[in-house]
Amino acid sequence: MTGSGSGKPQASPRLVNLPNGLTVLRLLLVPVFVIALAVGGSAPDGARWRIAAFIIFAVASITDLLDGELARRSGMITDFGKIADPIADKALIGAALVTLSVLGELAWWVTVVIMVREVGVTLLRFWVIRHGVIPASRGGKAKTVLQMVAIGLYILPVHIGWVRPAVMGAAVVVTLVTGADYVARAVRLRRGAAGSAAAPGGEPARPAVRPSGEGGQGE
Repeated sequence: MTGSGSGKPQASPRLVNLPNGLTVLRLLLVPVFVIALAVGGSAPDGARWRIAAFIIFAVASITDLLDGELARRSGMITDFGKIADPIADKALIGAALVTLSVLGELAWWVTVVIMVREVGVTLLRFWVIRHGVIPASRGGKAKTVLQMVAIGLYILPVHIGWVRPAVMGAAVVVTLVTGADYVARAVRLRRGAAGSAAAPGGEPARPAVRPSGEGGQGE
């Protein structure tokens, strides 16, 4: 690709940039968050640790919502970001769910269902990556927000009755529905690519998707 009117190739985005920095920060916050949440589940002053864990989780979640958007808008999408961003997302959500289940505060089946779906969708992304990138969906973004809100409610040392399980239940339902939608779109993308390749004398059609850049927010 060349620059507009200059005839010179566009320089690749620098590896060291703000979106990648936010992604790395999120990865570094995961073990700190786990320690705070685990201590908060057993220490005499557990409430303080739980509040600290909530703040750390909130900061990490904000970086999740910002890094991909910043990368797309500023043209700073890198190969590192494409790989590291979804890994950081899954690490944060997975660490929170597993720790809550270990503490006996969240049913293991919830953790297993969400993590199987998240890991499965990540594997699907690599399965179709040669044919195109499935764009972010509103459902995928709603899923991410619901998961973060539900986990945040479980982390806070407050008693709010039915609200926690209700929000987590909604997160599980949306997680499964969007996962099924992602599978269907991935299969259609692969079939469309295979059909184009098999067409005699025809050029392969471009995938009917737009690049989504960094981030797993729409998965």
